[in-house]
Amino acid sequence: MRYITFALAKGRLANKAMEMLSNIGIDCEEMKDPDSRKLIFTNEELKMKFFLAKAPDVPTYVEYGAADIGIVGRDTILEEGRKIYEVLDLNMGKCRMCVAGPKEAAELLKHGERIRVATKYPNIAKDYFFNKKHQTVEIIKLNGSIELAPIVGLSEVIVDIVETGTTLRENGLDVLEEVCPLSARMVVNEVSMKMEQERIAKVINGLKGLLANDNK
Repeated sequence: MRYITFALAKGRLANKAMEMLSNIGIDCEEMKDPDSRKLIFTNEELKMKFFLAKAPDVPTYVEYGAADIGIVGRDTILEEGRKIYEVLDLNMGKCRMCVAGPKEAAELLKHGERIRVATKYPNIAKDYFFNKKHQTVEIIKLNGSIELAPIVGLSEVIVDIVETGTTLRENGLDVLEEVCPLSARMVVNEVSMKMEQERIAKVINGLKGLLANDNK
């Protein structure tokens, strides 16, 4: 029997994902050792392997078959645009991708004016403005605090993840439009879905059952 390999986005998401998997009988003792320097963790009994990766790399590992299953935020899935199956909303890490800026920028959005948009997510921003709003914008890719861009005059608006909106409000910015809701998702390699259909379906159905019970 071949191993089923999971790629998990590092950090809070990986911890929550392992907690959920543990609740359906998929565990990995090796991962519980905080001093371990290992990169790949194995459960020999279940024939499963797990590794942690930076979120943007998870869809890549899954597309190329280095991982059969990935757990990562929907923002990353949309931004990376990889050929993978998105099979399950894990209902955690909920937030929104939004267009935000100072109140007066709302008029520029309404009238479809050419504006500058700062974001960590250029592909999501392009898709939203060009394909959904049919508004011509200049996208400026940033890596740090996106909220800074409209304050210092680099852009009129930003496209970014909003959880509570506190950071925006503290900097005099508002949510002006919602691009899409976000949460953690399970993704599967297209070939693995066919070759290991039974074992992967068991994982998906186990998590579906868990989520259904949580919602009762």
